[in-house]
Amino acid sequence: MPIEPHPVSPLAVHRDCPRCGKPVQPVDLVTECPHCGYEIRNPRPVPLSETVIGADPEDSVSSVSFETTPPVEFEPDPLIGTDLDVYRIDALLGRGGMGRVYLAHHRDLDRPCALKILPPELASLDADYVSRFKVEGQNAARVVHPNIITIHKIGADRGYHFLEMEFVPGRSLRQLIEDEVRLSPERATALAARISDALAEAHRHGIIHRDLKPDNVLMTLHGVPKLADFGLAKRVIRGSEADVPDGLCGTPQFMAPELYQGRISYFIMLAGRCPFHGDSLHAIMTAHLNDPVPNIRKIVPEVTLEMAECLGLMLDKNPANRPADGIQAAQLLQAILGHARDLDTLLGQAFRDDPRVSWAREGGQRFRLNVHLPGNRRQAVYVEPSAHGSAERLLLIYSTCCAAQPAYYETALKLNAEMPHGSVAIREIGGQSKFVVLDTYPRATVDAEEIRRSSHEVASRADAIEKLLTGLDRE
Repeated sequence: MPIEPHPVSPLAVHRDCPRCGKPVQPVDLVTECPHCGYEIRNPRPVPLSETVIGADPEDSVSSVSFETTPPVEFEPDPLIGTDLDVYRIDALLGRGGMGRVYLAHHRDLDRPCALKILPPELASLDADYVSRFKVEGQNAARVVHPNIITIHKIGADRGYHFLEMEFVPGRSLRQLIEDEVRLSPERATALAARISDALAEAHRHGIIHRDLKPDNVLMTLHGVPKLADFGLAKRVIRGSEADVPDGLCGTPQFMAPELYQGRISYFIMLAGRCPFHGDSLHAIMTAHLNDPVPNIRKIVPEVTLEMAECLGLMLDKNPANRPADGIQAAQLLQAILGHARDLDTLLGQAFRDDPRVSWAREGGQRFRLNVHLPGNRRQAVYVEPSAHGSAERLLLIYSTCCAAQPAYYETALKLNAEMPHGSVAIREIGGQSKFVVLDTYPRATVDAEEIRRSSHEVASRADAIEKLLTGLDRE
């Protein structure tokens, strides 16, 4: 049975996690323990004021209770396989404090979509929850941007309030970081720039997200980040005191330092971990307010000085030193990044409609492309940045021909003279000297079409040289 509600100060509201025994501050209907990830269910909605210090007056509440039953995923879901309005609900994608998100099929438009549904029992327990749920949809629908999840409809049917959203097949930024441990500095900076650009557009509409974290950034199959979950968003009047929210709202590790803490997703993408840790909410608050931000270049030496300075500004404990909004943050990150985009995005754009090419990361910033050629031949092409400094860095696109045997030198030199673009070179690959066809571009300005065209040309020429010199198809 749930614990009987009783009056309590928001600062005192917590209970020990049943898995790890460490204290947990309730932040929503389902609270994830920040220490071990265990999900603790609250039998009624926890209004936003219970996650804040100095909350808005209209957010006042006096009690909260918990029920430590197993996580929701162990319970059968009555909605899966049923119809709601014009949708067929096919599967559960995930859930948050304001409802569950389902993969659904829009029967009229014959397309997949995502439905965020607020269960009827929540609406009956707290009418304000329905209002907040609608505000989430209205806030998100006001902003149309390629890096923000599109809201198509707000509706209700059979007591279920729902938002129809763009369906993004892929994974969250949190899952991406967990899978890859940490992202390359260039890729992390490129993603941070695109996320900041999305926030900038929201800020232009007077909307502050207030819960930016890797869980709320979805990654498309082509590596495009899309900001989701405006459930804690707040509309502000630019130029008034409302520009700075007067309450603490959001997820502890991700809020700005002056709001008591500040883990930023950019740091996590670069380092693969949070800048600050603590065994309690108070410990996290204290660390964010008082402890220096860890030196990112000591954790990841590959981070450039410019990136480290940018990160330092974004995590500065003095809000006057940080970018004032998403607009300034996006400008700062774009200045650091220059015109270079991360290779995942460029390769996705280059080959998403090309069935002859498949590609995968081989570790770090090196990618292997498998190129299918006429005559049932195939060729591996490698794409990676050079080891130069950021200003002089090149993008290397090369394909192995065969072992660099002295008997082939003269023929290789003649072929090199005949090539209008690129060259035949010798590279150490796997401890062996090999002939390769090599093409290079400035990393800061290369575009997807140049990568696509060069990859096919390099593959074709390397295969022709391999066939001429060896008569084989090994590479």
